[in-house]
Amino acid sequence: MTKYFTNNFPILNIYKKSSLNSEIVTQMIFGDSFSIFGRKRNWMRIKIKEDGYKGFIKKKDFPNFLKPTHKINILKAKVYKYPNKRNKLHEITFGSKIRVLGKKSNFLKFSKGWIYKKDTKPIHYREKNPFKNIKIFRHIKYKWGGKSFKGIDCSALIQVFLNFNNKFCPRDAKDQVKFFKKNVSLKNLKKNDIIYWKGHVALALSKNKLIHAYGPMKKTVIMDINHTIKRIEQTAKLKVIAIKRL
Repeated sequence: MTKYFTNNFPILNIYKKSSLNSEIVTQMIFGDSFSIFGRKRNWMRIKIKEDGYKGFIKKKDFPNFLKPTHKINILKAKVYKYPNKRNKLHEITFGSKIRVLGKKSNFLKFSKGWIYKKDTKPIHYREKNPFKNIKIFRHIKYKWGGKSFKGIDCSALIQVFLNFNNKFCPRDAKDQVKFFKKNVSLKNLKKNDIIYWKGHVALALSKNKLIHAYGPMKKTVIMDINHTIKRIEQTAKLKVIAIKRL
């Protein structure tokens, strides 16, 4: 039986190779779980439980798997030393998962401190529209491999919202486009359809607007759909390869 551990750091980089100079391929956010299937000096080769992604992390002390009870439903939630709004320790990002150990007034206690109850939802909570709050990431900087308020990439923007709603989603655009089966045409595009290019993805907010973590603009932006399609074709020589509907 596979043994799992839980990430207890706000953001943890996953590297392609066992070197800090290697490419950051993805991140684990607080509460993500993983298995270890290799060790190399001060590094561990791991597989993320939530999406099957593999890579290397620095060797640290991680707790055995902690079954979460709640998840963060705002862009960044402050973690406090005590059950009040003083002595802030750090912040954890949208979609992070915690196991509640106690409650006091409007605060929940977990392994790293206290968090405001209103910043969380029960772990099994789902939005009717999984992308309802995606605009909270507007203006967040683009970061290759990023999955948090400190930086996010295009495929993570899709993944973190589906994961929040307890839906599986592959990490990379090339795998997402194969995983989602329902195809639609551009003329039949509607809200929440997912538009794919080779190596890039955006979410339709309506028939005319989309949101994406866009490398050339170095941030997550809302843009006109037709303008974006033309721009990517002109600058990157890429055409839309698929539009998927959940």
